[in-house]
Amino acid sequence: MKKDFALQGLDCANCAAKAERAIAKIPGVTNAGINFMTLKLRLEYDETRENEILTAVQKAFDKVERGITMKKA
Repeated sequence: MKKDFALQGLDCANCAAKAERAIAKIPGVTNAGINFMTLKLRLEYDETRENEILTAVQKAFDKVERGITMKKA
C-alpha cells in the first residue's frame, strides 16, 4: 500500500534524511521517501501491519527530532 503523509515540525534537511533512513529499515516498509521541500512522506508498506508500522514511523521521527507529526495527506 502506498500513502502520502503531510509532515509538521520537520525543520532541517539533515533530519529528513536521517528519518528517511530510519523509516526505510522498519520491518514491513518497502519504500520510504521524504521530500523536505514539500514536507511530505511517501510510504509504501504492508497494509496488514499498518498500525504497527505507523507507530514505528512516529517513534523514528521522535528519535530524530521531537515534535515532528504526520497526518494523511
